[in-house]
Amino acid sequence: MRLVRTLSVALGVSTLLAATAPVGAHGIWFAQRARQLALIYGVGADDLDAVKRLPLVKTVTGYDSDWAPVATSLRAAGAIPVVDSDEPVAAVAAIMDYGYWSKTPDGEWHNKGRDEVPTATLAEHNFKYAVHLTQVPTKPVPLFEGHMLQLVPADLAIPQKMGELMKVRVYYKGKPVAGATVMQDYVNDPDEVAPAKTGADGTATIKLRNQGINVLMAIYVGQTTDKKVDHEEYRASLSFVLPHLPE
Repeated sequence: MRLVRTLSVALGVSTLLAATAPVGAHGIWFAQRARQLALIYGVGADDLDAVKRLPLVKTVTGYDSDWAPVATSLRAAGAIPVVDSDEPVAAVAAIMDYGYWSKTPDGEWHNKGRDEVPTATLAEHNFKYAVHLTQVPTKPVPLFEGHMLQLVPADLAIPQKMGELMKVRVYYKGKPVAGATVMQDYVNDPDEVAPAKTGADGTATIKLRNQGINVLMAIYVGQTTDKKVDHEEYRASLSFVLPHLPE
């Protein structure tokens, strides 16, 4: 599907400081903030500075209920980036290239590849993706251009009650992938002890944890020919809200 409007950036504009937390652990997802849809960067309850990381966002795209493109962009609104669109969107998606990260023997992470950190015990290229559904889809969720890893509902209908089971499928480079991790509540249970793993058909079944926003996260480590890193790590969120009872 053609992307409509991209948030063009130069990834080298801003250099992020070395971090002690595992950078791969963080992801991106969409959630409501003050009645606006915002792009969140973090893990668990850690809602970190997503505005500072806007230069790393390669694209943001919106779609209507027929999956036709809707002109969409991100706008910094104080401490958070919020979604602007020409008309209501049924879904919005984003891609973040988080760049090269190397971990040194002292446990610190540096925003560089192995070529610049030859003593690194681990070197990764991190990519983060997000898809948010603002309503129950009337047509199957398509695969979006540029999303190397994508988590989608395996069935058209999404259960609407907390505790119900939901079947999902993970795609890597456009094909169902086995062995991907699927976390069922990335915000409230980021240290999930036994997350689901996808089978040969790329599917896994999770339990919906919240009668509110649900943030599912797929994680997959892919091989690469890039000599600057040991592998590429992909994190792809799928978020949506289950309705609560009328007030």
